[in-house]
Amino acid sequence: MIPNLVQAVTVGVLVGAGVTLLLERSLTRVLLGVIMLGNGVNLMILLGGRSGAAPIVGVTPESEMSDPLPQAMVLTAIVITLGITAFLLAVGYRSWQLFGHDEVQDDLEDQRIMVLAQRDEVTRGDEPVDEPADEPDDDGEDPEQVPGPAGPFTRHDGTGPDGPVGSGRSGGGGR
Repeated sequence: MIPNLVQAVTVGVLVGAGVTLLLERSLTRVLLGVIMLGNGVNLMILLGGRSGAAPIVGVTPESEMSDPLPQAMVLTAIVITLGITAFLLAVGYRSWQLFGHDEVQDDLEDQRIMVLAQRDEVTRGDEPVDEPADEPDDDGEDPEQVPGPAGPFTRHDGTGPDGPVGSGRSGGGGR
């Protein structure tokens, strides 16, 4: 089977729309993007195979058999897409329970880099080092640590799931 223009355009639209939705901040749109991208890639794989009769040895002549490999690959891809869809649904539901929305928040390190970039400054890790490379750093600070509250469930307003971060309650403190 030679793919026609309609099938090729369908693959292009599904993949393009899927990638566009993957770049959104809403987990619902990301989920729809994964589904559309998966369907577009599955259709593309199927269009790459040879069509024909059922690939059963002894029943169909070998020259008339369809290629079973794309069918097996698509079946595997459907199962993988189903697993990713279930995972994203669980993440979206959990995000909705914790925060009341399904938007992906900015990472604290990304926010710090954006602020420094706006001020046209460099971070401490980007500055040249005057001491020899074989000597250990004696200041005791970890340059990878983000200052301030950075718990896994810290909201933009500085509160965690159990109240304000640093209030003595468990569950929302720093690292």
